[in-house]
Amino acid sequence: MATGFINKLESFGSVDGPGIRFVVFLQGCPMRCKFCHNPETWGFGKVNGAIEMTARELLEKALRYRTYWGKDGGITVSGGEPLAQLDFMVEFFELAKASGIHTCIDTSGVTFRRSGETFAKIERLMKATDLLLVDIKHIDNVVHKELTGHGNENIIDFFRYLDEIHKPIWIRHVLVPGISDDDGALTRTRKFIDTLHNVERIDVLPYHALALGKYAELGIDYALKDTQSPSAERVANANALLETAKYTGWKK
Repeated sequence: MATGFINKLESFGSVDGPGIRFVVFLQGCPMRCKFCHNPETWGFGKVNGAIEMTARELLEKALRYRTYWGKDGGITVSGGEPLAQLDFMVEFFELAKASGIHTCIDTSGVTFRRSGETFAKIERLMKATDLLLVDIKHIDNVVHKELTGHGNENIIDFFRYLDEIHKPIWIRHVLVPGISDDDGALTRTRKFIDTLHNVERIDVLPYHALALGKYAELGIDYALKDTQSPSAERVANANALLETAKYTGWKK
């Protein structure tokens, strides 16, 4: 049985998919997003308090809270990067689906590949996944690499793959002044989203520096410490350019 490295668990998540969610934050992520609010999940293995659990142990823990989920809730796995622990994810979600649980993954998609054993596992995982929360951190590949440490080629391809298999997605876009709060980039992002047919929701998330204390505690330099949160006007502008109001599939 596969084991996973888990940074933390939340039993009553309300912003991580439909309804009330049991949220699992896996340990380990290859990206280094400048605005990341979970830097404690970057390292792989038993670091920063992470624990190791089998898929069945984790499911049994989640099921204790099932009465809170109602008809809309379920389990969301975030991170870190969930797709970096594919074997564990496949086993965990197959067990969850066998128990009739709604499953959701919050992922960057950066580890996506269309070939080899990795792709076979992703295909298997997608059959046990109901919904994905996915980011477009920046539509420009060069800026994306500066912002996250990785290009966006695999991420864009992951979006196209999810569209091909008709897998529902909710898109999140963190609005960072001076970086992703750019009308040209937002317009390009909307044009890309217009090519997709599986988008149920788009959320503009205003950048904030609430994780600054975590960086200090971990001894990590916080690159955006002098960046302010966007104004309400710029958030409204991003919502207008991305046409977020027209995506209402999630309400169904």
